[in-house]
Amino acid sequence: MTINVLFAVLATLVSSSLLASSYYPAPIDDTKAVYLTSKEFFVQGDGVADDSDAIQKAIDKVQDTTNQGILFIPAGHYRLTKTIYVWPGVRLIGFGAARPVFVLAANTPGFQQDPAYMIFFAGFRPGSAHAPRAPGGRPLPGANATPPDANPGTFYSAMSNIDIEIREGNPGAVGVRARYAQHCFLAHMDFHLGSGLAGIHDGGNVAQDVHFYGGRYAIWTRKPSPGWQFTVIDATFENQREAAIREHEAGLTMIRPQFKNVPTAISIDPKYSDELWVKDARMENISGPALVISNENNARTEINMENVVCRDVPVFVSYRESGKQVVGQGIAYTVKTFSHGLHFDDIGSAPAIRDVYEASSVRALPEPVKSDIPDLPPMETWVNIRNFGARGDSLADDTEAFRKAIAAHRAIYLPSGQYRVTDTILLKADTVLIGLHPSVTRIVLADSTPAFQGVGSPKPLLEAPRAGTNIVTGLGLYTNGVNPRAVGVKWMAGSDSLMNDVRFLGGHGTVEPGATVDENFTIWQQIYNNTHTADSDIKRRWDGQYPSLWVTNGGGGTFVDIWTPSTFAQAGLYISNTSTPGRVYELSSEHHVRNEVVLQNVSNWQIYALQTEEERGESGFALPLEIRDSNNIVLANLHMYRVVSSYQPSPYAIKVMDSKNIQFRNVHCYSDSKVSFDNAVYDQTHDVELRQREFAWLDLPGKAPHALPEVPSPVLASGAKIDKVAGSFFNISGGAVDHSGNLYFVDAKSQTIYRWSATTRELSIVRTSPLDSAELAFDRAGDLLVISYAGDGTVYSFKPDAPNSDITLLKAEPAIPRPGMTPVLPVDYWRNENDFIEAESVKKPYQFVSPDATTFIPAGEDFVSGKLYYGSKLDDELRAFGMAPVVGGRPFYVTDASEEKTYVGDVGADGTLSNLRLFAEQGGEGLAVDENGNVYVAAGQVFVYDSSGRLRDTLKIPERPLQLLFGGSDQKTLFILAHGSLYSVQSRFRGR
Repeated sequence: MTINVLFAVLATLVSSSLLASSYYPAPIDDTKAVYLTSKEFFVQGDGVADDSDAIQKAIDKVQDTTNQGILFIPAGHYRLTKTIYVWPGVRLIGFGAARPVFVLAANTPGFQQDPAYMIFFAGFRPGSAHAPRAPGGRPLPGANATPPDANPGTFYSAMSNIDIEIREGNPGAVGVRARYAQHCFLAHMDFHLGSGLAGIHDGGNVAQDVHFYGGRYAIWTRKPSPGWQFTVIDATFENQREAAIREHEAGLTMIRPQFKNVPTAISIDPKYSDELWVKDARMENISGPALVISNENNARTEINMENVVCRDVPVFVSYRESGKQVVGQGIAYTVKTFSHGLHFDDIGSAPAIRDVYEASSVRALPEPVKSDIPDLPPMETWVNIRNFGARGDSLADDTEAFRKAIAAHRAIYLPSGQYRVTDTILLKADTVLIGLHPSVTRIVLADSTPAFQGVGSPKPLLEAPRAGTNIVTGLGLYTNGVNPRAVGVKWMAGSDSLMNDVRFLGGHGTVEPGATVDENFTIWQQIYNNTHTADSDIKRRWDGQYPSLWVTNGGGGTFVDIWTPSTFAQAGLYISNTSTPGRVYELSSEHHVRNEVVLQNVSNWQIYALQTEEERGESGFALPLEIRDSNNIVLANLHMYRVVSSYQPSPYAIKVMDSKNIQFRNVHCYSDSKVSFDNAVYDQTHDVELRQREFAWLDLPGKAPHALPEVPSPVLASGAKIDKVAGSFFNISGGAVDHSGNLYFVDAKSQTIYRWSATTRELSIVRTSPLDSAELAFDRAGDLLVISYAGDGTVYSFKPDAPNSDITLLKAEPAIPRPGMTPVLPVDYWRNENDFIEAESVKKPYQFVSPDATTFIPAGEDFVSGKLYYGSKLDDELRAFGMAPVVGGRPFYVTDASEEKTYVGDVGADGTLSNLRLFAEQGGEGLAVDENGNVYVAAGQVFVYDSSGRLRDTLKIPERPLQLLFGGSDQKTLFILAHGSLYSVQSRFRGR
């Protein structure tokens, strides 16, 4: 035996003492799964031989045979020498008396420079039958291309019960890269990181029962690929060299974390924000600040921590920019509450960035909070549903097999299959249903199942009884589209019950097990008819069933990693008539017609990392969250999103009625479309709106809020009132003012350009040509320049009073300096990354020059080429709510709604922004400047700042303002465009 091999064997023997207990200590029977065996894949599992190729071939076989599915990996030490790629929908699950371990031997070549990944969750497998296709069906890219990252469409991938071990001499090594989306997770894993870089780099969705030892970082992460939260449950962190967690914009939601012997527990990167929620944490021997906060003066920074016990943590919080610190309360202390961010004491109160720090010293630390995620029953008690006659072939009726199994046994295991049933599956009080992959292990109702037809009361596919201790995990539940009485699950189980890793199938992400990429694409196309207004099968009616997950009649328990996007259901999650405690950790409810989540007569629930998404076709009028007659509810790290192609305005994201003691912590309400929710919260009982979309703290005690006193405006004319001068529009923006002070604007849906006369104060129609007008500007000769959504890079012009047939098409010209001419630029921007200054200071390669050669519009390659982002155009010129001419020699102001900041900069002769610098920690949809240098920002209301960036005034507008322009015959009329209305008010000052 060589010396190197001897050392490898000894290292394997030593590391075996570090192994945690196996979550699946026995083999698991699944005829559709792939098993990593030496007979088929020549794997050794001795920690010495290189098993990389064998493992990769086994993963490939899963995709080749079932597309999505499971690779079972037996106990052993598997030495890796290169990156292993996990394809979408593939799960790696370890089993055996000891957990299998993926080992990176000392000084493995290629793992010295960071980041170098052991396990890489990929977006697709290049060159395979499952890869995206080029026109004509040719796979793209080639088989030897580097697999791309996981993405917002990467679902169901997972790794469970497998440890990671990185030995010395691998400073660039990372255990797992996991930038995936819904229903993906890492669970039951120990990361022994040694000299490595990190255990997880760029994680997402859920990590549960994960434990990190050593490494530069345990987790180094950023915004997950779909923008949702990253929830980490029951994790421990020890002996990291720089920080246990380094992150930004991760939506980090931490439940019962424990940190020990680290310089810093959580460090947020410079200039970045996060929505950080930490509950029931334990911190010991933290030499530096436990938490480092950045971007501290901005509303996008939302930090809340509750019940954190500390020992030897001298500095609890440090603020990166200011250097301010929040010190500990002695050797041992408990932090009841720490909060930093934008606070509303009530829905009617004035907000402010503030801290809350409630801490007290203790003599000894209490015991760690016990997990509320129960273990599965011992594997020797599991019975296989197929032993009771279930076929799982989607054709046979498996109802009786379920009834027999439930009557005789507690723990019932479902291997991969589609188990069709024809009646409700009634669980006993202690029944446990166990699957391991919700996309390939399904309980299904076929369309038109007789027992679920007609007009009648709700009839569940699955029912858990009152006060039960039930566990349902790893299953897909599918009520299909033509079962009008169907409820996915009626859950009445008690506070100790658990639902984990359950997918309510229907809509996006629902594919047939084993389907090819072409078949998946066909299935995806069938979600919609050709106008995206209904299912392709008219009998499968949207909003035609009862809720997917209905918790009622005293139901409660813990709900982890739930995805409920069936458009056929009236709601994804409906909780009613219960005071039994309930906890939700990472639930995604999406694509419903009316409601995503409803709480009716509910108390004592904690909902953490709830995410909602509204699609263009089905969800234009959907309400993400409705709370009625409820009490003592906490919602933390709540994300509510409308997709980029949305066009239907929506008044509010949350509606509350007759409820009290409702606590919101870290609310992130947003859209990269032009129709984000107008209001984050609407208190219907007291008829009060909260328009701020980003905030850290809001309490609704249930009482009528106090009205804020009105004070005279320093910028409006004496006695001026905000008047609604026109209405009944769909969604107006893109306005411009001519040299006479007349306002022109666009209602894009009706393809109409309007004019509001400064002299007659009357509205008239200028053009209704079907040319997809979006933005307007004027040149010095009075030509109206129109930026159009049609075609690739379309800009045209016409004289406002010319015949409708007269237009001049402007051509894109190479960008050059044009001294003496006026550039016209967007005043508002949206960035999906925190790169505003870098991205918007780049020279645009094209310019559109007005007919009189006095004015030009800079344009990017994306505009000229017609580039699409998820089917929509998101370039600056079209995404903006309005454009403004640059006034020579004066600073130019731009606002960034995504990061809630407004900047001031210079504009060069070629129209390039430069020298951008922060002006105000407020960003919104529109902006205007008056002759005195006051800057008006439309961000829920109109906030007025003086030229130094000091807030002077807040103008309250009856509807959410979108674009601001000065006009009128004296240039003192401030026009305010809202979605459906046009407002005006007289100012003391002329517009610039």
